[in-house]
Amino acid sequence: MVSTTSPPLPVSRWSRARAFLPSLLLDGAAEDGAQRPARRSARDWFVDVVAFVLAAGFAGASFATTFPEGPSGDALAVVDLVAGVAFLVAMWWRRRWPVALALATVPFGAFAASTGGPSIVLLFSLAVHRPFRVVAAVTLLQLAGLVPFFRIHPDPEMSYWSAIVVVSALIVAVTAWGVVVRSRRQLLSSLRERAERAEREQSLLVDQARQAERARIAREMHDALAHRISLLSMHAGALEFRPDASPADVGRAAGVIRASAHEALEDLREVIGVLRHTEIPDGQPAPERPQPTLCDVPALLQESRAAGMRVDGDVTVDAPEDVPRSLGRNAYRVVQEGLTNVRKHAAGTRARVAVTGSPTDGLTVEVRNAAPVGGTNGSSEGPALPGAGTGIVGLAERTTLAGGRLEHGHTGDGGFVLRAWMPWGTTA
Repeated sequence: MVSTTSPPLPVSRWSRARAFLPSLLLDGAAEDGAQRPARRSARDWFVDVVAFVLAAGFAGASFATTFPEGPSGDALAVVDLVAGVAFLVAMWWRRRWPVALALATVPFGAFAASTGGPSIVLLFSLAVHRPFRVVAAVTLLQLAGLVPFFRIHPDPEMSYWSAIVVVSALIVAVTAWGVVVRSRRQLLSSLRERAERAEREQSLLVDQARQAERARIAREMHDALAHRISLLSMHAGALEFRPDASPADVGRAAGVIRASAHEALEDLREVIGVLRHTEIPDGQPAPERPQPTLCDVPALLQESRAAGMRVDGDVTVDAPEDVPRSLGRNAYRVVQEGLTNVRKHAAGTRARVAVTGSPTDGLTVEVRNAAPVGGTNGSSEGPALPGAGTGIVGLAERTTLAGGRLEHGHTGDGGFVLRAWMPWGTTA
């Protein structure tokens, strides 16, 4: 079957020009896409009134000089006067139709003296609101109209070519002034846009930094909260497993449970406060609790022993207080997460914590436990503690950002080892 659809005809330059000409002449929007307000501002009214008065004064002086006896009995003078009044009125719409009104003055500029004032104002408005190629074309047409004008109305004080040169210089100066005003407005608009964009980007960077800080603090609180809850669960499990414990042991365990629950609630309150999207008064950052360092690792081990864990600790680092704070904080988090995992997945087994290092060799943190026995969590008194499965992922991210590495996995005897190495000079 043969298609009867004809191929599209090529669009000629004349067709494109005919389509573009009405929009160029009649469209009130500026070519750069800027939309002017529907109502004139006070400044616009002031400029329009001043321009009208100046144009009317120039037109009246030109008409009186060209026709000293007035329009009576002279058809050319009547047409001149009517054209001047019409263009003075049309000046009030020069911002909407700058090209059309400027072009309309071209044929009258060849013989009408009273249109000189309005034509200069309209040419200035054209230079302000349209690109240079359009302004240059209309200006050349205006200059061409001076040749027949001074033939019809010669100047009594200047020669023919002198009058053309003087008026041409005036027209070119007005056009150049309009082009400068347009360029200045475009420059100010560009600078304003760049400033607004810079403010938006700065605000975005501040928001991103705030969100990153919230996420960092939330991760810190997650580690501490998981540690507290695991201790709480271990003590509760011990009470459940030993109902025949002495009142003194039950009292001590209950006291530890109460203290751990209170600290867990405090940590939870801090997490909620960090993640809540509320503005801090006066733009100040939220106060941050003191972060643990390597010097706090012995206290962490003692806390775990008090909860009933069997933990052997070996911190062989000379002058732990001289360890960089960021490095010590990362090491503390590795030990804390390792002990939490032991309580969750291998409760009842013995854990060994080893922290060694020096400025030349870096810092190595190792948490190792034997194979669990009994239930899935290493004890028979209850189910395994639930976990989000993100602790190891968070540690891997932490050590990677610190320039180190994290290794973890099961050993040959069924145990588990968590080992992290970080360079001494980290600033993460």
